[in-house]
Amino acid sequence: MICHVVLFRLRAELGRADRDALVRAFEVALRDIPTVRGCRVGRRITFGAGYEVNAPAAEYAAMIDFDDLGALQGYLAHPAHHDLGARFGASVDTALVYDYEVKETGEWRGFLAED
Repeated sequence: MICHVVLFRLRAELGRADRDALVRAFEVALRDIPTVRGCRVGRRITFGAGYEVNAPAAEYAAMIDFDDLGALQGYLAHPAHHDLGARFGASVDTALVYDYEVKETGEWRGFLAED
């Protein structure tokens, strides 16, 4: 499985209407792009852990799952993602985007040793 991880912070001056438009674009992409297997979104919490000190400022996270790389590429090429990407680019102050091949617990033995 491939997990598309998006960490981001919205622009401070982004108004309610623009926030709602971003959420709607995300909902449309999740609904209309058939290669999306699942999605989770979250808001960052902090509680004084040592690792929080040097972490980049990303208030939100979206983790979108795909069966394989081809499914992720299909998502990225889909017109609904193009609309989401344009809205996202106009809405965020900072973003980090990474793609990971992920395995279920028990399937990852030796995964770190692979080249």
